[in-house]
Amino acid sequence: MSSSSVRWEGRSAFKHAMIIAFCIALIYPVLWLFGSSFKEPEFIFSEISIIPNPVTIQNYVDGWAGAGTPFGVAFVNSTVVAVAAVIGNLISCSLAAYAFARMSFPFRGVLFAVMLGMIMLPHHVVIVPQYVLFSSLGWSNSFLPLVVPKFLAVDSFFIFLMVQFIRSLPIELDQAARIDGCGPWQTYRRVILPLTVPALVTTAIFTFIWTWNDFFTPMIYLQSPDLFTVPLALNSFLDATGNSSWGPMFAMAVLSLGPLFGFFLAGQKYLTQGIATTGLKG
Repeated sequence: MSSSSVRWEGRSAFKHAMIIAFCIALIYPVLWLFGSSFKEPEFIFSEISIIPNPVTIQNYVDGWAGAGTPFGVAFVNSTVVAVAAVIGNLISCSLAAYAFARMSFPFRGVLFAVMLGMIMLPHHVVIVPQYVLFSSLGWSNSFLPLVVPKFLAVDSFFIFLMVQFIRSLPIELDQAARIDGCGPWQTYRRVILPLTVPALVTTAIFTFIWTWNDFFTPMIYLQSPDLFTVPLALNSFLDATGNSSWGPMFAMAVLSLGPLFGFFLAGQKYLTQGIATTGLKG
């Protein structure tokens, strides 16, 4: 074996070792969380090993019972909010994107620039006027502030993503549809929408993940424990006096990861295709 082959194999082995070490470092917190969910509470922070000894499922029993309200209620609440947010974004953002990408109307360029500017605007800047508005409508302590804005195309990122995707489609498809007698709505529904499945799936996945993990917005609007979403229910296991239920919280955190992994794996193929074809690749 030549010296150049030895050096190449050595560099390859080193790169693979670094990648493996990096992957282990990334997944270690998840492994620690999973192992700690099966540990006795007194051993969670006293042991370095991630392997529980002895193994107990009491954390899952106590966690599912919840801190005052059954944790299953939070699962249902998060599912309702996340699914409604996904439906709202798919409908409103795809319609707005189609209008920006294919239709001509006054001030389209200005409105598109304003929409792009909203991407750079921190969410916390508008939280106070939004809270005042929703409180005046009597929507406080309900799911309406979390769901209704999604049907009004407020997520500029997903509009931009779909605009990029629709612009990559041949304009001849729209022209052929018009020759066949299709109006803008029929063109959107019969031509554009079926071809934007990768972008729609990408929007659905990110919307579900971000909504499911959102802690700040539900904390602002939801006061009743019966309306708590998963992040708020997990936070209810923490006690400022130091009597936090770490074991049940870790157990429920493991369960809360299930829908995220499932939703992501179900649409992984379309997610990769959607990102690669919407101008978001590096």
